[in-house]
Amino acid sequence: MVKELLKFTYEQKKTNLNLAYSLETVQDNRELYAAWAKDYENDFASALDYVLPNRVAQIFLDMGGTGPVLDVGAGTGLAGQALAKLGVHPIDAIDLSDAMLDVASKKKIYRNLFTSDITQPIATKNHSYQGVISSGTFTHGHVGPNAIDNLLSVARGGAYFAISINKNHWFEKGFVKKFKALKDVIENLLLHDVEIYGENSKGEHCNDLGIVATFRKV
Repeated sequence: MVKELLKFTYEQKKTNLNLAYSLETVQDNRELYAAWAKDYENDFASALDYVLPNRVAQIFLDMGGTGPVLDVGAGTGLAGQALAKLGVHPIDAIDLSDAMLDVASKKKIYRNLFTSDITQPIATKNHSYQGVISSGTFTHGHVGPNAIDNLLSVARGGAYFAISINKNHWFEKGFVKKFKALKDVIENLLLHDVEIYGENSKGEHCNDLGIVATFRKV
């Protein structure tokens, strides 16, 4: 089903946001983003005026965040690119999709790139990140709150986190409960309401909102 929809969508040059929100399995995600990678920034990011990566990067900088940073669900590197422009480095990228990371690698902003499912324990070459960011990964059809444990495991004590979560996903998938359960391992939790898309966005999702959760690992 996913492959059939992808064939139609890409031949017709249509945005796949609804399909992305409806994904149910890791394999569905791999198939979608393998097909979408080459055109992702034009078909989605530019077409919908996707401003969330810039918002997350700026919030991370404003909270005092520094490198080395792990960009979680890095995709084609939009959030990493925003961080690099703000002078934050070094940055590593992790994503489920080899194809998306291949596009990201061409931006020459990442020190290392890792293919991994963050719902499972993360094995990277560096387990002492001073910062962790994520833009657009904790959303419908993607990743739920339990993956935050795996992100904490690769960060050093005192590390800065800025993680975006689709606002509807926040309430539907148990993020409130999860962050309450983390009260002994994180501190300074703040929730920032942000727009996911800019003023030039059109369509049914143009007014979608996100929450950027910022905190530090104890």
